[in-house]
Amino acid sequence: MPITPTPKIWMNGELVDWADANIHILTHTLHYGTGVFEGIRAYETADGPAVFRLTEHIERLHNSAKIVGFEIPYTVEELIAATKATVASTGLDACYIRPIAYLGYGEMGLNTLPCTIDVAIACWPWGAYLGDDAVTKGVRMKISSWTRHDHNTMPPASKTTGNYVNSSLAKVEALKAGYDEAIMLAPNGLVAECTGENIFVDRHDILLTPPLSAGALEGITQHSVMTIARDLGYDVRVDNIARSDLYIADEAFVCGTAAEVSSVNSVDDREIPCPGPKTTAIAETYARAVRGQEDRYKDWCELVG
Repeated sequence: MPITPTPKIWMNGELVDWADANIHILTHTLHYGTGVFEGIRAYETADGPAVFRLTEHIERLHNSAKIVGFEIPYTVEELIAATKATVASTGLDACYIRPIAYLGYGEMGLNTLPCTIDVAIACWPWGAYLGDDAVTKGVRMKISSWTRHDHNTMPPASKTTGNYVNSSLAKVEALKAGYDEAIMLAPNGLVAECTGENIFVDRHDILLTPPLSAGALEGITQHSVMTIARDLGYDVRVDNIARSDLYIADEAFVCGTAAEVSSVNSVDDREIPCPGPKTTAIAETYARAVRGQEDRYKDWCELVG
């Protein structure tokens, strides 16, 4: 999906013009992938633009950096303020937000210890990642031939730039085969997650989502969905999911900041009822929650102004 430029990008403590937000060709992360990032959304609310669960996202950014061995030179509070300033500078009521911390220019080689650490935050308008009708129409999924990272290979708990080569390979493979998205399995063959979303499967009136041990990222949208689902009275459990569970699911959906809540209509050409009643109810509640229209979840919406 093409990016629409906005006026400013925050880089290392100041807002610079979009066209001037450049890095050197020898920037370390460009060569070796040791950067960390987040995907966040700001939504239009009755009180102005609000960033959904901003604090949790910035905390996860810091945790991702810690896992891969470097420290971000800005506090959580400083990056929260920087994010709000960047969103405000766009003049948009709603936008997608991409903070990234990366190893900068000046050192080359696999030793990251001498590298400088740079931070940038960009915002732009971006619709639902899997399509605006993904809730009702659903998305076609395939099991990827690419295996999700093992915990002792590339830590899946860190939202690391280099990790997403794995996801990109799986995504492109699925698209070329005529599907919308891929589901990735852990090295032991159990379901991990999709290329950029957590997955939920309903079987025997229980909503299941894979554990972190299977290689799933600890999703902030996933946590929001689990909270909403339980508040709606559904039985939600974190447990292992086998490939065959996907084929005979009563309903299934994926969720993430970019994808929001999207129904799954088939996996490997096995049809799944779509949209399921639980998926519909959760998606509708989530859509209201991110826009500050659900009082019980209003603290998830951090106002920009």
